Amino acid sequence: MSDNVADTIFAIIAKEANIDRAKITLDSTLKDLEIQSLDAVQILFEIEDHFKITMPDRDPNFDTESVKGLVDTVEKLLAEKAATPPPAGNG
Repeated sequence: MSDNVADTIFAIIAKEANIDRAKITLDSTLKDLEIQSLDAVQILFEIEDHFKITMPDRDPNFDTESVKGLVDTVEKLLAEKAATPPPAGNG
């Protein structure tokens, strides 16, 4: 697990949910942190924007309810993105 990805996600959660970053652990769930659904959506948008990825929506293979799940999902998507060459320009 990349500390950099986890640190960034912790910072995004703390900022968007306006909570103390020290309260956030990999074992936390968004519910544990008392993050409202609207804030959770904003957190996902910020994560997508920061990492230039698209989080899966209701995909049973991804856990987006826990902090560890978010970190794992981002790392998996970043690895897939790195393995996929960018589309060739036409021209």
